[in-house]
Amino acid sequence: MVRTIAKDHDHKRAQILGAAARLFAEEGYDRASMIQIAQACGISKANIYHYYDGKEALLFDVLDSYLSQLSSRICGLDLHGLPPRDRLQRLLTEVLLAYEGADHQHKVQLNAMSALPEGQQAHLRAYQRDMVHCLMAVIRDAAPERLRQDRQRLRSVTMSVFGMLNWHYMWNPGADSPARKDYAGLVTALTLEGVTGL
Repeated sequence: MVRTIAKDHDHKRAQILGAAARLFAEEGYDRASMIQIAQACGISKANIYHYYDGKEALLFDVLDSYLSQLSSRICGLDLHGLPPRDRLQRLLTEVLLAYEGADHQHKVQLNAMSALPEGQQAHLRAYQRDMVHCLMAVIRDAAPERLRQDRQRLRSVTMSVFGMLNWHYMWNPGADSPARKDYAGLVTALTLEGVTGL
């Protein structure tokens, strides 16, 4: 007999993903257990296996859900009609706003993705690559001609910008939306003008 999907399936799945992301981030993927995740959700260990057949499948879904939504949000941003500098600041702002409330998922991405099989890692890296290409295109449009012609240097600048965004939570934990928007302006100025632009 085929099991029917419960009415609250999507809600329960989101609850499991949130609890798993928190525990993987705080305890470490290796130390966090399915029992701990089930307890954090207020469900039985047997019940959690209705959703995921193991911890690896859960880790993949945490990261796939997070990165697919992040990539869609960033790469789907409508920047048409904006001058190059404003496009860059708008994109950087969107990245930081998308990171808001996702510190656990972000830490899991940094620290646990390597625990997945190579095929799954490649799938997840494709989302990352799409976001890098989106940001690189926006930086290229705002950059001086000499940088536009040097793809390796342009990529280095792009990865440096992502580095500034990705580690923002470390020195500004709990930053609210206005603080994130302000930091996006600072990174835009640093990227286009260097410290003399501040």
